[in-house]
Amino acid sequence: MPLAQIRQIEAVGFRAWPAASVHYDGSWAIRMTACHPSKRLNSVNPLDPGDTDNMEQRVARAVQRLRAYGRPPVFRLSPLAPAALDAYLDASGWSLFDESLVMVADLGNIDLSDAIDQIPLRDTGRYVDAAVAVQQENPSAKPGLIEVINAIRPAKGLFVVEEDGEPVSTAICVQDGLLAGLFNIGTLAASRRRGHGQMIVKSAIKWAAQHGAKRGWLQVEADNAGAIALYEKIGFAEAYRYAYRQAPDA
Repeated sequence: MPLAQIRQIEAVGFRAWPAASVHYDGSWAIRMTACHPSKRLNSVNPLDPGDTDNMEQRVARAVQRLRAYGRPPVFRLSPLAPAALDAYLDASGWSLFDESLVMVADLGNIDLSDAIDQIPLRDTGRYVDAAVAVQQENPSAKPGLIEVINAIRPAKGLFVVEEDGEPVSTAICVQDGLLAGLFNIGTLAASRRRGHGQMIVKSAIKWAAQHGAKRGWLQVEADNAGAIALYEKIGFAEAYRYAYRQAPDA
């Protein structure tokens, strides 16, 4: 994918999953969020492949800023990150982990004939209760997730699929102009392989398309073969990858 399109997706991604605080050091966006431990919300995100001035000093400043905020030093390295920075971090002992794919789809090419017309939830608390139950997270994560979702400024849809009155699948769709991003997609472990994941993704896409979105995008960890196969079946394809590097003493 051309860098200009990657920049666009990265920008809408920041708006769709907003950090509480963002500090810029040149083109490095240092995102920090006290209420939620997500790496996407607590990491250094370099946004210009040519921005390599004073790397050693800037890395040290970023480390200090994250630690002062109570977060471990982490860099999120997309194709917008300088190769020289990745090499510097590697040589300094920063470990590489959690590689993820960004997948995109032309919504006009997705067969939505079997998609359910689902009205998104308006009750953030109810959605978060369902998401925490479906993804079997610690209930202590609820307040932070509510805060992050309430901070989303573009149009958002909160989707829940239920079975026998209990939530089995959840997803968030954030529509930002012509782009629709899918987040927090999950299906209860005991209810997988029953079509719930495809149902909720298509419902979210249909909602976004009805509101003017033309392209969809999502992020998935590279080792999640089942989810990748599902998204490819729907019509998504890999656009680019990113990974994290963590300080050796984190």
